Amino acid sequence: MTAAALPAIWPEDARKLILAGPAGPIEAVAAGGSAQPQRIAVICHPHSLHGGSMDNKVVTSVERTLRDLGAATLRFNFRGVGASAGHFDHGQGEGEDLAAVVAQARAWAGAAPLWLAGFSFGSYVAARMADNLGAELLISVAPPVGRFAFGGFSRPSCRWIVVQGEADEVVDPGEVFNWLEGVQPPVELIRFADTGHFFHGKIVELRQRLTAQIQGQA
Repeated sequence: MTAAALPAIWPEDARKLILAGPAGPIEAVAAGGSAQPQRIAVICHPHSLHGGSMDNKVVTSVERTLRDLGAATLRFNFRGVGASAGHFDHGQGEGEDLAAVVAQARAWAGAAPLWLAGFSFGSYVAARMADNLGAELLISVAPPVGRFAFGGFSRPSCRWIVVQGEADEVVDPGEVFNWLEGVQPPVELIRFADTGHFFHGKIVELRQRLTAQIQGQA
């Protein structure tokens, strides 16, 4: 998929785009749109220095889930990944990248409600920026509590769903669950038994359970 010129409206079919960002171009893929999207979803990828990108299978699975629920979606590469300019900035500059992507989403969609999602490192960036960006829903998959300062910002005021595998080999599940006990108001927690960080063999279940949770059917 090669990058196309920036369209005037959100593309209906998946299209790779180059967006303007604070550190230079941002590589992104937009899909599921229309002239007037009813809701928009932006998805953030895992750690840039450990192979994370917008093509990660958890990222693309969450993207498809949100698109199936009626959202126009945008996933993108943080600075220094793929065709995105710049260098890794420990979540600070990546937050600026996210803000630029959301600004483009809103240029297309106006006041449509915003859903933010992130996997691992991306969940830290999304959670830190959720209130600033006015998110209606925040989805955090395998949040790296202990590696990044989740306690360094106030709990986002929006609805918050956290997805965590109980056998995560990258993020300490016990540390995540202990942290969540102190989060008020409580988040909506989806626990996956016998599941590692990358949800190997559990992607279909991830999509099903996340869909049910968002729809209030869990």
